[in-house]
Amino acid sequence: MAVGLVLTHRASGVLNLAHAAMGMYVAVAFYELRATGELILPILGLPARLPIVRAPTVATALAVCMVLAAVLGGVIYLAIIRPLRHAPPLSALVASLGLLVYLMEIARLRIGSQGATGLAIDGILPDGLVEIGGALVGTDRLWLAGITLGSALLLAGLYRFTRFGRETRALADNERGAVLLGISPIWVGAVNWVLASVVAGLLMVLAAPATRLDVGASSLLVVPALAAALVAHLRSFVGAALAGLGIGMVQSELMNVQVEWAWLPDVGIQQGVPLLVILAVLAFWGDVLPQRGVVLSPRLPRSAGVDVGAWRPMALLAAAGIAVMMLDSEWRLAVAISACVAVIALSVVVVTGLVGQVSFAPYAFAGIAAFTVIRLDYVPFPIAPLVGGIVAVAVGVVVGLLAVRVRGSQLAVATLAGSIAIEELIFRWSWFSGGDLGARMPRPSLFGLDLGIGAVGSAYPRRAFVVTTLVVLALCLLMTLGISRGVVGRRWRAVRDNERAASAAGIDVAGVKLTAFAVSALLAGIGGVLLGYQRQIVTGSSFALFDSLMVVAVVYLAGIATPSGALLAGALASGGVLTVALARMGDSGAANQLAVSGLLLMIVVVWLPTGVFGSVAHVGRAVRGRSRWPSGPTRSGTFVG
Repeated sequence: MAVGLVLTHRASGVLNLAHAAMGMYVAVAFYELRATGELILPILGLPARLPIVRAPTVATALAVCMVLAAVLGGVIYLAIIRPLRHAPPLSALVASLGLLVYLMEIARLRIGSQGATGLAIDGILPDGLVEIGGALVGTDRLWLAGITLGSALLLAGLYRFTRFGRETRALADNERGAVLLGISPIWVGAVNWVLASVVAGLLMVLAAPATRLDVGASSLLVVPALAAALVAHLRSFVGAALAGLGIGMVQSELMNVQVEWAWLPDVGIQQGVPLLVILAVLAFWGDVLPQRGVVLSPRLPRSAGVDVGAWRPMALLAAAGIAVMMLDSEWRLAVAISACVAVIALSVVVVTGLVGQVSFAPYAFAGIAAFTVIRLDYVPFPIAPLVGGIVAVAVGVVVGLLAVRVRGSQLAVATLAGSIAIEELIFRWSWFSGGDLGARMPRPSLFGLDLGIGAVGSAYPRRAFVVTTLVVLALCLLMTLGISRGVVGRRWRAVRDNERAASAAGIDVAGVKLTAFAVSALLAGIGGVLLGYQRQIVTGSSFALFDSLMVVAVVYLAGIATPSGALLAGALASGGVLTVALARMGDSGAANQLAVSGLLLMIVVVWLPTGVFGSVAHVGRAVRGRSRWPSGPTRSGTFVG
């Protein structure tokens, strides 16, 4: 995986979060083709399956799926990556997040509710055991390691000694100059992405007996792969392969140690290895501020927080509160879920939309607060939720310290690894989270008034709980709008637009980032407590990394540059208002919701960079003659001199 990440980064400067998901989909297609003779197609709206041959051999299935991988890589480059070549690097990162969500969900839709467990995964490499240093090692693992190193050496030779490699390096160094020399950037970029997709698909097919092709776990192998790629400075194929093998060996040994030492907590300690590697690398790579003479592109859509009045969202929430009194059980639950997610979405708006620091840890903060409230079941409401929020703030400040050192894609990668580490090391810790069975949230009450969700029959969820979530959302929204319009908000936007200029103007950049992460963690913590009250039983998987990825995706889709966009993000969330609306239509819309969200996110990043909410606002201003319609990726940049 790390080799492919280096390949795509050298070719287009993109950290492809969907790289492992691309390999996962090709591997799922391979084993499904072997079992049924049908090729699963990754495009919504087309037939799900294409009959190929009744009983394909390994060679036939592998050839067909490598063609699928090549087509997939080429289409992704031409349709998504190439149009974003002049956009900020974070735009391509967010687009790859949409692709990750889409491929994971389309794979789940294609192979059914059983998932990869229903596939007959028979290894195609020689199996057996050999003794190395007193330990038994599977021969298929040795073959896989050899193939990985061999592919890395082949790619290193290709890029060092061939004309194609020289053209790729020339385009990476100076695209305009390379074009003047007659080099086609489209052709070179497409070939590189095809190669990366084929490598990912082949290695995932070969590694399937070890990974068991779990859709989620296999797709998130991109995290240790990113750690290995960073060790190789995103340039050395052989270095990335060796680092990846080293990380895998350390993780495997930690799992063995955990089995031998029964006193160790039953948590995924091996998942902390990528985080430690990433932090170590970024500690040496990270720069406090951009160096003199660097050209910085605007990273994310321009913040519109100061231009949005509070009365519209408040009126909408008031109308929702009135409607709750008349809605049936299903709609009330949808409103409650949307309100809870909208509070967490506000945390994403603050740290990413208003300050420009991409974080994939909102649900990690949310889970910290929720489990803290469970441990404080003897503390009354609302003191316990406030304490949970404060604990989340403490964790957020720690993450903010990392943001002082690094930024952009590097920070996104670090928070990605950090979220997995928190999920596996803390949320799986039975003392803290209650183990596999989870723990029950205390029932909230205020001055004798029961605010809990629990009820019998159509009285569930209780209207008092739904109204409480709307009131909390309104307060959080007012707080965010107030901060964004004040001195702190102006400092946030100054740092977001240009850190060096903000520092020259006397703004404490480090303090601004820490403040933003603290506010973001507080909002996420409050939203996490509300979600805990809604779910009643909270487990280690209640606040998974995939939830963080989805909330970032829907917030960007709705409009990440304005606090009011969080309301739309809540409505778009899985299980929220949109889910119920689609289910009531009687079609497959609800089942396809997450896949469609990923697809729409890619479209929005390329063509509507301000999101749905921002685009509607621009239409209104354009009609009134106040602005022009922003189309396509941002092309302008700010020179820091």
